Amino acid sequence: MEAPPLERKLAAILAADVEGYSRLMNVDEEQTLATLTSHRTIVDGLIENAHGQIFGTAGDSVLAEFPSIVHAFNSAVAIQQAMWRANRELSEDHRMNFRIGINVGDVLVKNGDIFGDGVNIAARLEGLADVGGICVTRGVRDHLRDRVDATFEDLGEHSIKNIARPLRVFRVIFDPEAEPVLDMELPPVGMPEESSSVEQSVAHGPDSDDEGRRVEVAFWESVQQSDEPAEYALYLERFPNGQFAELAAARLENGGPGDHDPGVEVAFWETVRDTGNPEMIEAYLAKYPQGQFSDLANIMLGELRGKLTQESASSIN
Repeated sequence: MEAPPLERKLAAILAADVEGYSRLMNVDEEQTLATLTSHRTIVDGLIENAHGQIFGTAGDSVLAEFPSIVHAFNSAVAIQQAMWRANRELSEDHRMNFRIGINVGDVLVKNGDIFGDGVNIAARLEGLADVGGICVTRGVRDHLRDRVDATFEDLGEHSIKNIARPLRVFRVIFDPEAEPVLDMELPPVGMPEESSSVEQSVAHGPDSDDEGRRVEVAFWESVQQSDEPAEYALYLERFPNGQFAELAAARLENGGPGDHDPGVEVAFWETVRDTGNPEMIEAYLAKYPQGQFSDLANIMLGELRGKLTQESASSIN
């Protein structure tokens, strides 16, 4: 028989688990099962409402993937807020709380199941979360920082079982007693979560291209030293046809910046040399001040700045 198709994709993963489930079962098995059924109805509904797809469910645990980090995050916060309300109706020894972890990464889908490092990391993050809390990776935090009504506490680097590199983990600070925001107003799957800075600037006038490039260069500079493949994936998600897209894709494939590989510098230089954009050449020089092409980059930068100065003087006259 032909083997089932194996799909690889980038996804936002939410892993949730009931805290102290075995203890609750020992206290009152029937009540615990009834509470779990009620809570899971709420949790599953919030995930589906945020365009999430539920995969693994081992009774007290939930694993879901989303096409958007914002969808996954809003779902997680709504779950914790809804659970706070549901638990108010229960006696303290019967309350059921979840821990949640969110990661963005490469996953494999086969036979209706999802697995891979992206899933494993989300599950480990869930174990680091507080009762009723949420933990995320740095890549998730960076993507969400200015997009959600929450703050992030840096918990430092953690060694994760079966993951080669330590991960920087962040605790989400949010109001658990706030009214859950059901994701009814989220954009449909396949549509942008919001207009990117580049798209917004294009709509605002003739200087928009320069502003968009500055935004992209700043974004790239924030991730270019990272060892986290997910951060390059975030760049590609936001700027799929960006100025550094080929380099980001190469780093994503290689698992990091790979400074030891001269080919990375060559790829970087080939990306910026024909753009005529001083900021991109400055980005190259910042990354490789003594690089193979630094002398040429400085010459080109001087010529471009001189040209821009002349054009500015001409426009004034």
